[in-house]
Amino acid sequence: MSGKLFLVGTPIGNLKDITLRALETLQNCDVIAAEDTRQSLKLLNHFNIKKPLISYHKFNENNRSKELMDMVRDGKNIALVTDAGMPGISDPGSVIVEKFIENNLEFEVIPGPTALVTALVCSGLDTSKFLFRGFLPKETKDRKAVIEDVKNVKETLIFYEAPHKLLNTLSFLFDNLGNRQIAICRELTKLHEEIKHITLEEAIEFYNTSKPKGEYVLILAGKSEEEIINEKMSEWEDMSIEEHIIKCMEDGLSKKEAVKKVAKERNISKSEVYKYSITIK
Repeated sequence: MSGKLFLVGTPIGNLKDITLRALETLQNCDVIAAEDTRQSLKLLNHFNIKKPLISYHKFNENNRSKELMDMVRDGKNIALVTDAGMPGISDPGSVIVEKFIENNLEFEVIPGPTALVTALVCSGLDTSKFLFRGFLPKETKDRKAVIEDVKNVKETLIFYEAPHKLLNTLSFLFDNLGNRQIAICRELTKLHEEIKHITLEEAIEFYNTSKPKGEYVLILAGKSEEEIINEKMSEWEDMSIEEHIIKCMEDGLSKKEAVKKVAKERNISKSEVYKYSITIK
């Protein structure tokens, strides 16, 4: 009989956040695959769990995934954990899930704490829609590509950042996105947990004189409706109504759709706009 893989969420700081189901899974599995066996050993010792540990991290996950698949085929139950939080979320885990699906092997996710959701709820920003982008790339051109992709979205943006890169990242976000509201969440669930609800400009000023410490989650406001309206206005404020209609039609709208859009953008009646559209073919 085949075994099973369990992807187990573990505390992001406070060990009391471990779930009963996670403890039961760790106690009953045959082997625990850990991102850092030394780090996971602290968790296991705290709960008096004695199980064989093997490493599973981003540098060996392809080869190790094959080994774990063979172990499951041989009837072993494997628990996969990362240093903190949910496997697969800015940590190893997604590769092995893909392989298990491809090979029709059984796996189960044991839910647990995750920093991005905890920080989002703490932020006071819009939680109804959000984009999680993890750590920004190291290379400037790659970072700019990410920001270019998200700079116009209304969704709340979520990033992870290390302390030694925090100030540089805040400056980069300010330069590319403007002075948005941000919640800076530090050391979540730990003794020195701290959450700042400020603007990017205020954050840069603060960390220019205060050295960042600990791990950070950055929750950044999406593009506001006011910004979107102002940008749209700047596109047509020097146009006549007739030119505005023509521009919309050149963008692919029918004349009827263009009239409706121009009326909405200029906050005037459709009948007023229609008068300017009569001679346009």
